[in-house]
Amino acid sequence: MLKNQIRIIGGEWRSRQITFYDLPGLRPTPSRVRETLFNWLQMDIPGSRCLDLFAGSGALGFEAASRGAKTVVQVEDSPEACRALKANAVKLNTDHIKIVQSDAFRYLTEHNPIPFDIVFLDPPFGKGLAFPACHWLEEKGWLNPAAKIYLETESKQQIQNELPDNWQLLKSKTAGEVRYYLLESN
Repeated sequence: MLKNQIRIIGGEWRSRQITFYDLPGLRPTPSRVRETLFNWLQMDIPGSRCLDLFAGSGALGFEAASRGAKTVVQVEDSPEACRALKANAVKLNTDHIKIVQSDAFRYLTEHNPIPFDIVFLDPPFGKGLAFPACHWLEEKGWLNPAAKIYLETESKQQIQNELPDNWQLLKSKTAGEVRYYLLESN
């Protein structure tokens, strides 16, 4: 399988490349979207506990760690993607990132919740995973008060009446076929 590369755009590892396999359904968050997202989160990232629930390439989690997150847990089901995540963590010489090979919902069920400050949700498109993941995070105690949640969906996907009642929309944008949101759990 061909390995692809994506550049970390800010922080300690700015301009460093991470590699990932070309796997079905894996679509790294584009640089311009990550730049907007991390501008939105710039005051929240330093010292935070982050969960990258459908880690894929790891672009969001590595970017958060590069910008000062205290801990990043990357959860990914694919063995190939996990191998690439682990190789990238070794290459970057970091102990701030924990990689867990698991289905996202199994992870949320089988682990005792240690609440997160920031959660990145970028599930594979077309599988109906985004909104159940939002509800599981809320209902199973995975979020600290005022946690920020980044959600990425297909641009045609509607979110009204799909999110937990206590979540507030802070910001949203569209980039091509992708709609992305910054939400807060109150």
